[in-house]
Amino acid sequence: MREKPGNACEDNVKMGRIGYRPYWVLHLSLLIRAVHQVGAAVFLAAYLIDAIPGPPMLYVVVAFLSGGLLFISEWMRHRQSYRELSGMTTLMKIIFMGAAFHGFLPPQETVLLVFVIASIMAHAPKRVRHRLLF
Repeated sequence: MREKPGNACEDNVKMGRIGYRPYWVLHLSLLIRAVHQVGAAVFLAAYLIDAIPGPPMLYVVVAFLSGGLLFISEWMRHRQSYRELSGMTTLMKIIFMGAAFHGFLPPQETVLLVFVIASIMAHAPKRVRHRLLF
């Protein structure tokens, strides 16, 4: 008998329910993700480079609106995102960004931390991102 490739413990991972998402929404979310990355890149650069006093409001709006649209497109597929690691990470990123934006946390370090967390979660395997926490 041949062995299955992969880790045997992955079969026991509790994942959130998966819902229907039209294929065109997936393609549209790719375009939205590109727009989000532009807005987020300018947002990050505004905090890391002291040339401007803060992020331009247009890019703040672009980053947050496109982020909201991305969350909605993911929610169409993963209906229990509030219980998954990806949903908790998104909530944590929003709280940290708000705290940095309003001066409750050191802006430069916090914004950089949020971007590192976002990058790690975006590239984590599906079984990690959509693992149920509770």
